Amino acid sequence: MGSLSIWHWMIVIVVVLLLFGRNKISDLMGDVAQGIKAFKKGMADDDKTTEAKSEPKTIDHQANGVAPKTEAERRPEGAHS
Repeated sequence: MGSLSIWHWMIVIVVVLLLFGRNKISDLMGDVAQGIKAFKKGMADDDKTTEAKSEPKTIDHQANGVAPKTEAERRPEGAHS
């Protein structure tokens, strides 16, 4: 009673084929294959974008609308290059 014989599996397969038809099952398997391909392509694209990023971008903070100082303005008085 605990295990299914080969005849039980054959009957289940025949019933599934009768209910769904051969075309619907093959269409379903094709859709699954396309989904797997799209997933793999998405993972490959994601790897390419992470490799393209080399340095993080920084944003200069502007307090009260004042533009950041240039390198010459940041030097203390009397210090020349």
